[in-house]
Amino acid sequence: MNALDRLTALLARLPGIGKKTAARLSYYMLDADPAYTAALVHELGGLRDAIHQCSLCGNYTETDPCPICTDPDRDRSLICVVEKAQDVRIIEEAREFRGLFFVLGGLIAPLEGIGPGDLGINRLIDRVRGEGIRELILAMNPTVEGDTTALYLQKMLTGVPVEISRLASGLPVGGDLEYTDRLTLSRSFRGRVKL
Repeated sequence: MNALDRLTALLARLPGIGKKTAARLSYYMLDADPAYTAALVHELGGLRDAIHQCSLCGNYTETDPCPICTDPDRDRSLICVVEKAQDVRIIEEAREFRGLFFVLGGLIAPLEGIGPGDLGINRLIDRVRGEGIRELILAMNPTVEGDTTALYLQKMLTGVPVEISRLASGLPVGGDLEYTDRLTLSRSFRGRVKL
């Protein structure tokens, strides 16, 4: 196996990258400006040293605490709970939420051996109890694992004066009823809003 094959194999391990795309990327790097390739190698090599998790919310950052946690314009009584750090970026790009975040680092998945102790749930509960959080917004995917995690959090926070809400789920904009699964349609009816 030569260097090109090894690079292609490594790229193919990335999520969403198949063998053909990995090969195309490898050849692109060979044909690209050497300065670009050198910059890419430099950034990849230093990524783990430069980026770490925020000690407050668990988001990836270069500074601790992260810029979101230190932003004085954020509503400190709202916490949006997400599964992984990339979810923070997606929500931030929508520019609809101006509170704080908390990254769980996964979801409860007993079949995969992931329990509440494997996630940041205890830190989140301590934060809710100690910081006067008014609302906890659960922004987890509407899957069995997401539902299990949401129910667990709700149970653990029983008696704590905090409102717990979940992002609405249902039909996507431009979606077609013909191609909608039964669970999504069911959630759409339960989460309907008055006009």
